[in-house]
Amino acid sequence: MPDLLVLERGLWARGLERIAGVDEAGRGALFGPVVAAAVILDPLRDLSGYRDSKTLCESARERLFERLRSEGHSFSVAEISAAEIDGTDILRSTLKAMALAVRGLPFPPGFVLVDGPILPELPSNIEAVVHGDAISASIAAASIAAKVHRDRLMRALDREYPGYGLAKHKGYGTSGHLEAIRRLGPTPLHRRSFRGVEGMS
Repeated sequence: MPDLLVLERGLWARGLERIAGVDEAGRGALFGPVVAAAVILDPLRDLSGYRDSKTLCESARERLFERLRSEGHSFSVAEISAAEIDGTDILRSTLKAMALAVRGLPFPPGFVLVDGPILPELPSNIEAVVHGDAISASIAAASIAAKVHRDRLMRALDREYPGYGLAKHKGYGTSGHLEAIRRLGPTPLHRRSFRGVEGMS
């Protein structure tokens, strides 16, 4: 396993504290909000196990999310709705969710590591880290928090909007989801500017 604390250790060695990792979930989905999370890991805790949420099964993500909560790490989650995504675009909505997540932390971070090549507008010291969820434990933890939060929301909305299979595909454009949209029509929470939903009544 690669060492996912190299970036954090370098920042801690410079005297920077409260390193926030930031990532999103649901950017490519057809349904529901885009979700971003910001996580500040406590360096005095066991930080092993945090890695890119896409490499973990659902039960492992849930277990690590509960570790974040129970071990006292600081985190914040923010959502931007499908309606706002349609009113602007997915990139601006994602960056806004990231900025809101950082601002929602209980303490201002000393440095922010953001997954991806583009940065949200924040006053903090900040760095874009391409594939950051694979090389930074803080970003990996944020990817887990965002994914678990959004998946839980999709399971809840599956009961509100039955027939679309939201609990299974989490709002992404699977063949079954696209067929359900054609058969049932889009819900108020579908992203009507996205291909597969656009133009559907």
